Amino acid sequence: MKLTNVLMLLLTLLSASSASAQQEQQFSEAIFAGGCFWCTESDFEKVKGVDSAVSGYIGGKERNPTYKQVSSGNTGHTEAVLVRFNSSIVSYEQLLKVFWRSIDPLAKNRQFCDSGAQYRSAIFFKDASQRVAAEESKNALVKSGVLKGLIQTEITQASEFWPAEDYHQDYYKRNPVRYNYYRYGCGRDDRLEEIWGKQAGWKP
Repeated sequence: MKLTNVLMLLLTLLSASSASAQQEQQFSEAIFAGGCFWCTESDFEKVKGVDSAVSGYIGGKERNPTYKQVSSGNTGHTEAVLVRFNSSIVSYEQLLKVFWRSIDPLAKNRQFCDSGAQYRSAIFFKDASQRVAAEESKNALVKSGVLKGLIQTEITQASEFWPAEDYHQDYYKRNPVRYNYYRYGCGRDDRLEEIWGKQAGWKP
């Protein structure tokens, strides 16, 4: 192989490595609570640019809580998902739009058929820019007049996020029949359509 070809190959490899490193640096995280984390995880993992959504618990007083503890409603946690996304493909602002149109913002301490503060909806911001974006998105919804009532969704500083047990992760993939039965029986999609119409389940 000629020296010039070798140099060109090395430059190509270095360029690819640099591009890969830059792309890796563009990954960010966001935390959303939208009721049952099986459903919230499923909704976000269908969004282009989302690398993963991990089901877990946040906002409570117990360390490393279990599902049994959280579901009792005594720990202060809510079911939530930690979303890892490529900000060069999908922005945090777009994820906020996905979030709002995947929940019932008018419900207090419940979502769909699940009641209790452990199912409350919330945006847990990780820094000042996320806080501003979340508040602006909420204000925009209020001004739009789309929602016929007071928004109950919390916007609060993220505390420690605790991943849920393994059997909760990717539940919609591992147990599609049970998942779809639950989602349908809970009336989630019917309520979303009632609130948001054609905007329900919005995707970027």
